[in-house]
Amino acid sequence: MSETSRPSVLFVCVHNAGRSQMAAGFLTHLAGDRIEVRSAGSLPADQVNPAAVEAMAEVGIDITTATPKVLTTEAVRESGFVITMGCGDACPVFPGKTYLDWQLDDPAGQGVEAVRPIRDEIRRRVEALISEITDAPA
Repeated sequence: MSETSRPSVLFVCVHNAGRSQMAAGFLTHLAGDRIEVRSAGSLPADQVNPAAVEAMAEVGIDITTATPKVLTTEAVRESGFVITMGCGDACPVFPGKTYLDWQLDDPAGQGVEAVRPIRDEIRRRVEALISEITDAPA
């Protein structure tokens, strides 16, 4: 299991098209292969929000190949950290996991100007999360 080799994080939002995709992009970019990254949605969209893709490209992170995925019990079971963004009660709860709920505006239907501050807040939170994970005793 991934818990024995390296820490793992699952980002969950309703559509897995904006917030969770940006968070996964930042964590992958900033932590490299030190942390396993997953994202999913309780009601996944057909595609990643184009404004989120554009906002991430502005900071040098390419999420064009990301695709929304459905939230599964298995994904939660395999993740040490579960970060929800607006769909906390749709996420199964397992003992021994760290659950965090990030209250963030939903970028759905908004232009890149409105997505930028959300992106920047997600980056700040991901950087803090990396510090928390990597500074935690094994």
